[in-house]
Amino acid sequence: MADGSRRRFIITFKPKDQRPDGDRDKAAIVRSVLADDMADRMTFFTADDMSRGPAVPSGMPSDMVAYDVNRYSAPIVMARLTEAEVSSLGSDDNVASVEEDQPAWALSLTDALLVEGQPAPQAETIPAGVSQVKAPLAWDGSRGKAINVAILDTGIDGKHPDLAPNFRGGASFIDDESSTDDFHGHGTHCAGTVAAAINGLGVVGVAPAASLYAVKVLNRNGSGSYSSIIAGIDWSVNKKRMHVVSMSLGGSGDSNALKTMCQSAFDAGVLLVAAAGNAGPPPAGSKSSVLYPALYDSVIAVSAIGSDNTLASFSSRGPKIELCAPGVQILSTAPGGGYQQMSGTSMACPHTSGVAALAWGAHRYQTNVVIRRLLAYTADELGNPGRDDHFGFGRVDANQATLSTSPPPAVPGLP
Repeated sequence: MADGSRRRFIITFKPKDQRPDGDRDKAAIVRSVLADDMADRMTFFTADDMSRGPAVPSGMPSDMVAYDVNRYSAPIVMARLTEAEVSSLGSDDNVASVEEDQPAWALSLTDALLVEGQPAPQAETIPAGVSQVKAPLAWDGSRGKAINVAILDTGIDGKHPDLAPNFRGGASFIDDESSTDDFHGHGTHCAGTVAAAINGLGVVGVAPAASLYAVKVLNRNGSGSYSSIIAGIDWSVNKKRMHVVSMSLGGSGDSNALKTMCQSAFDAGVLLVAAAGNAGPPPAGSKSSVLYPALYDSVIAVSAIGSDNTLASFSSRGPKIELCAPGVQILSTAPGGGYQQMSGTSMACPHTSGVAALAWGAHRYQTNVVIRRLLAYTADELGNPGRDDHFGFGRVDANQATLSTSPPPAVPGLP
């Protein structure tokens, strides 16, 4: 990085009671190392500053915007810094780590097919994947009503006829896309799989009464960053008290800050679900091809299967795979009121998030730990008995997870 240029970094501080300067706010510590021309101009935003609509005032230069995660267990600041400022923070005893931001992207393949000749199906369709996870069998017991699901993605077309009944707004963490509208299509597709409403037309989602929130962390090209994901998770925990955070995205690099944020959200009671990735078998010498954040212990990693219950050739695999779900030629909603088919572990993730919403709707006073165990305990085994690297504990089973009448036992390998 050339001296004087600014790039986005993620600063993870030590918990406040473990800092030498515990009385100083972490934003003040960051300001103290900024060049004189930036110290007074940089604005720090928190989840409490965010409301439906623009993430930051339109027209504010990205160099002047920082995001402050105000959580004891995840004291994180994200800001654009120079090399000299990074060096100063890296030597500060109040700081645990300083990491350059990393890219993340949507985990769907490029075979998206618009359903042509019908702007909206005239008769309501239950997509094959929704039936494959046995969601219709569970609807007499739960449809996910009042369960909040955050779709961390490219946004959502909240005016789509199948999504409007369940759409509740959201927030954007993309610098030049202040609305939560979906200019890509990936987020709208994932949202439809989770909670397209029963309305007599179009398609039906796994949890057709769950509440959908668009948390835009990927841009119109399907690309984003770890910093936007961290901010999106923070908003989901603090602002709207999400039950489920669905992340059909990933990146290839580990991050202390992202790991810390995911663990903090899980400890706060949020269930995190993520696509495992589309990298196929592990490379030579490795046991896993799973991406982050799915690779973290606090996150449910989901692999993709086809309609024949075999592992999709593109699906990542490894010891961290926890569950599997349909991810091949999945029919769901598209921006502008349309429909399309997409493939990828991105499509398996929202099937699992939808099943989690159904199960939580039926067992409304349980914790995320119990719901996670329930999904694993009631999954339909597809591989070897127990957990395996391809299917995890098995394919999510909405019917069994929803209708279960006894608390699940502790599941080896899970919290």
